[in-house]
Amino acid sequence: MIINFKRAQEDIRESYSVEAVELINISKKFDDNIVIPDLSLSIEEGEFVVLVGPSGCGKSTTLRMIAGLEDVSSGHIEIAGRNVTNVVPKARDIAMVFQSYALYPHMDVAGNMSFSLRLAKFSKDEINQRVKEAAEMLGLTELLDRQPKELSGGQRQRVAMGRAIVRNAYCFLFDEPLSNLDAKLRAQMRTELKLLHQQLKRTMIYVTHDQIEAMTMADRIVVMDKGEIQQVGTPYDVYGYPVNTFVAGFIGSPAMNMLDGMIVKNGSGYIIEGDGYKLPVPGAFDPALHALDHRDVIAGMRPEHFSADQSGKETGKFASVQLEVAVSEYIGANQFLAARIGGSKVTASVESGAEHGLMESGTYFFETERLYLFDKKTGETLKPAN
Repeated sequence: MIINFKRAQEDIRESYSVEAVELINISKKFDDNIVIPDLSLSIEEGEFVVLVGPSGCGKSTTLRMIAGLEDVSSGHIEIAGRNVTNVVPKARDIAMVFQSYALYPHMDVAGNMSFSLRLAKFSKDEINQRVKEAAEMLGLTELLDRQPKELSGGQRQRVAMGRAIVRNAYCFLFDEPLSNLDAKLRAQMRTELKLLHQQLKRTMIYVTHDQIEAMTMADRIVVMDKGEIQQVGTPYDVYGYPVNTFVAGFIGSPAMNMLDGMIVKNGSGYIIEGDGYKLPVPGAFDPALHALDHRDVIAGMRPEHFSADQSGKETGKFASVQLEVAVSEYIGANQFLAARIGGSKVTASVESGAEHGLMESGTYFFETERLYLFDKKTGETLKPAN
């Protein structure tokens, strides 16, 4: 009996009661090695969610469990209200794009894009229509009769995405699809992927170790480390309000500077005092400072919140710091400074200015209210009293 694959998928979608991807207390073990100890996550219909973290943090394993390519050791997975924990990958109504293009070298672009549809016994007219629409969406119309060896890396990746699009899946999964491309192509493909999401309006789950990809594409970012979720939020949330030192150090480029210090009383106020530096505590902490007296902290300073001069800056909102600059890197509008504040290494990103040569050691300014405070023992963010 020939199964009408298209009708079967439509019947499944009509039965959906919950429009989301749910991971409920899932774990994954390889022999005695626990890769994912206990992870829960809810992804809403139509969201573009990015799992980001360092190599080995469990993000790709999580994606592969959603796809059904890895078994779940415990817990369960729901896709749009259906428990798919023990469902084979082809019946989960998902499409996946891998890091490697995995194109069939003996097939042209049209053949690669239509292969899954031909296996599913779609009609020739339906196949041609889907391939045509996907090719137009991805700018592949003029390349449909070419072989993979005749394509650039970016074109091959678009073909891989086209092969996923023609399946008309409920959810799209991407496992580091841009990592084999050069920097210029990665930037171009980030834009194309975001536009693709806006056109398809489908749920997309994307894995990367590149926090720039996460920041530029995601509706929400899931920051992972050692198999555990550290923070879930919008790019604005995870950049502006990191919950701990891991998230603060991972999100942002160049990375946030972390300086050991202690909150101590200084006359009528409080300061953060460390090895060779003193910084005023942000005003938002004022009501709670008596409880933080002599608290060991980590002061977080983002490189982009330094500046080279004080012109136009309100007194009190900027603290002067002495930077001992070892290396200045000119990158056009800005310079990256590899420097020291007292005994701590820091990176500062400051405007170059038309009149400036390479920056040298001296007095620089840091925006006081942009200072982050973390508990030194737990690494968790200290929150202002208000």
